[in-house]
Amino acid sequence: MEKLEIPQKSIYRISLYNRCLERLHENGHEMVSSTALAAAAGVKPSQLRRDLAYFGTFGTRGRGYPVQALRLAIHEGLGRAKLQPVIMVGAGNLGRALLRYEGFKKEGYDILAAFDAAAATLSGKSIPVPLHSSDKIPEFVKEHKVQMAILCVPAEHAQEAVNVLVDAGIQGVLNFSPAVLQVPADVTVNNVDLALELENLSYFVRK
Repeated sequence: MEKLEIPQKSIYRISLYNRCLERLHENGHEMVSSTALAAAAGVKPSQLRRDLAYFGTFGTRGRGYPVQALRLAIHEGLGRAKLQPVIMVGAGNLGRALLRYEGFKKEGYDILAAFDAAAATLSGKSIPVPLHSSDKIPEFVKEHKVQMAILCVPAEHAQEAVNVLVDAGIQGVLNFSPAVLQVPADVTVNNVDLALELENLSYFVRK
């Protein structure tokens, strides 16, 4: 199956469905109803059926969806049938913590290496992947055909870093830097602002 053209909002929900399907598969479930899968993902069954229609017809009236077949269809349709290479830019405290997270590979993403402008001073740190100087990014990206990067540099260096990534051929950036990045229209940036998320969360826990 070729990679499908799917709206970004649907992609996010489909990723949630896929996470639920993974858990069902691990627990030995062969079928799941649209109602149960929608409830687990926090959406309406009608929305779930519209999203899953991108992958063809899988549901059987009265039985639901075959868990394994739907998992494989989602993986192939989203280009996750094999491990996707990723690089980490910024090996500070947050970057190193993310590198130790084992869930990336489980979900289909392989962080091949980390890059930092101060790589020489970080050589004694516990970093589970090869660490290189930032000036090695273009060469590494080309050699390993990397298209995605995780950005964990200070805000004042974020735009400079993403410029290097874009010039090297990176097409998708998961940005943990608290900065608004300017990139070409064909490059996707997903921002994860932890402080902003806590600020939003604090509204709901006010006394």
